[in-house]
Amino acid sequence: MDTTPAAGGASPGTGPGGASHGEGTGPDGGERGGPRGRAVDALFLLVAALVWAYHLLAYGVGVYAYVPSWLAPLDLALGLVACLALWWRRSHPLGVGVLLCLLQAVSGSAVAALVVALVNLAVRRPWQQAATVAVAAILLGLPWIVMVPPTRGDSVVVLTIATLLVVGSVGWGVAIRTRRQLIERLRADVRREREDRERRLAAARTEERQRIAREMHDVVAHRMSLLSVHAGALAYRTERADRGEAPPLESAELGEAVRVIRDNAHQALEELGGVLSVLRAADTAPGREDDHAGTAAPQPPALSDVTRLVREAVRAGQRVRSSHDVPEGAEPPGQVRRTAYRLVQEGLTNTRKHAPGARVDVRISGAPGRGLEVSVANPLPVGVVPAEIPGAGAGLTGLSERVALEGGTLRHGPEDGVFRLLAVLPWPETAEVP
Repeated sequence: MDTTPAAGGASPGTGPGGASHGEGTGPDGGERGGPRGRAVDALFLLVAALVWAYHLLAYGVGVYAYVPSWLAPLDLALGLVACLALWWRRSHPLGVGVLLCLLQAVSGSAVAALVVALVNLAVRRPWQQAATVAVAAILLGLPWIVMVPPTRGDSVVVLTIATLLVVGSVGWGVAIRTRRQLIERLRADVRREREDRERRLAAARTEERQRIAREMHDVVAHRMSLLSVHAGALAYRTERADRGEAPPLESAELGEAVRVIRDNAHQALEELGGVLSVLRAADTAPGREDDHAGTAAPQPPALSDVTRLVREAVRAGQRVRSSHDVPEGAEPPGQVRRTAYRLVQEGLTNTRKHAPGARVDVRISGAPGRGLEVSVANPLPVGVVPAEIPGAGAGLTGLSERVALEGGTLRHGPEDGVFRLLAVLPWPETAEVP
């Protein structure tokens, strides 16, 4: 039977003009369009017409001599109406089915059209409607089956054939409908999976961009704050010397200040280069076509790098006291080390911005299985201190995201006259250190 999907791109269960068939609409539309749909309709009409023509010929040669003479022309006329009614089977499947159910009660030439209508109804409507019409067709056809055939045996044969045709038509239509619904569900699953994959990729890209932005913020903010401190001290000494309030800078002092600025500028460029290499990884790794190409993280710093960070801050004139209580040679996982490093870096940067000249206490303690605790504290400044070093104000937000991603906790804020940045990070007992 007809397995042609709704022509013209009509959505399932819509009739001409997009009108819905109502509740229980099947997976086929009501519109007729495209060469295939027209060809199927023409084929069904041809089959029904051939069956009708056979009856016409049979009446002419006397095959159906047992049929009353008054019933033959009525049979042929109603059979012709049944064939023509198939043209509206797509847009009005239930109406055509009911009409042909009534016509076949007195017209044997309408049986082929009834079979087509029942298959069509089962495809486009719930099977209960098709089954109801099928049962009605058998019941309405019983008077003809009982009274017209010449013998009781002929009546039994006709009833059996009619029942098989009707039941088979409904079963065929239900099978077609089920197959179409399965295909539609599979297509919907594919579309949904494709959309989910696009969402996951978009979320992964957003997360990578945020991670890179955090890295760049931490690097730029820390290094630029060091440069600002050195340049500010150099400018201050020069201004005092110009006013005669201090001796001029000696060449050794000037050279040392310039070297510190140069070293910090070089270090900033190196760290930025490490972050930017993440973006270039897709170009430098030939043959990589996966969705995360270009997102490989730079090598994470070790806990010993925090000591170097503190020394740089001290060289910049910042008063920093540092203490480490970590087992000899023990290193937490790479991302935890990176987060600890960035915590100290952000704490030192914030102190330079908001509490210039204040002493900073940096403490790192922990062990495998016990976790890693990182604390950066400085006394709160008296009064309102204007920030000499501008910032985006997103450092602590970025730290909160970092710590949350690692499964740790972060607290920051004033406490007993001290601004404290305290993070507790997980350090598994059997962690593999990359």
